Amino acid sequence: MHTTIAAGIAEDRSLKVRTATLQQPQHGLTKRVLDETDVLVWWGMPRIARFATPSSNVSRTGVEGMGFIALHSAHYSKPFMRLMGTSCSIIWREAGERERLWVCNPAHPITRGIDRYFEIENVEMYGEPFAVPAPDEIIFISWFEGGEVFRSGCTWKRGNGKIFYFRPGHEVYPIYYHKSVRLVLRNAVHWAAGDGVKWIDRCPQISPKNAPEPLEVKGPRLHREGEAGFR
Repeated sequence: MHTTIAAGIAEDRSLKVRTATLQQPQHGLTKRVLDETDVLVWWGMPRIARFATPSSNVSRTGVEGMGFIALHSAHYSKPFMRLMGTSCSIIWREAGERERLWVCNPAHPITRGIDRYFEIENVEMYGEPFAVPAPDEIIFISWFEGGEVFRSGCTWKRGNGKIFYFRPGHEVYPIYYHKSVRLVLRNAVHWAAGDGVKWIDRCPQISPKNAPEPLEVKGPRLHREGEAGFR
């Protein structure tokens, strides 16, 4: 799956693409790799949630400015669930049914080059309710042959990081060869890359000497005076 997804993104030669797998040390997501990554595209199945993925490193880096794109069952990945703060649960059915993805925002960068909708002939159905926080933007809504609908393309902002969830991608079907799916992935990578500005998600103590204005330290002395009658 990772090579097919990477190949679809790499059709845009302005993008430098590399892959990481569970079999690699630290699943290929070392701190150095994450520090050098503008956008992390994560495909997975629910069973992958059992692995000790570096969820805190990924989600913290996402908050600090790295884009994060969750594909298909990556809604159950530890980084995505940590970023959402919810169970991210769905209903699902595997019947090889047709999916029609409707474009909700034709002016959005992620939908650039996509018509009013596109169809995938055979998919695994995901249905509502989708237990995620209200998206900042709903990019795609899917209709399935069996009648269900699903918010198949959603965006969020966490700190300085952009997040995009994109539903299609069941491994049984050749979904990542679909030209519209590949175009969405390339568009999403450009959108999620952001402006390169890093927001450091820390809680440092600042010395009074570094205050923008001259500052007299009063804290502990005021407490003691207050206890004596607010002199």
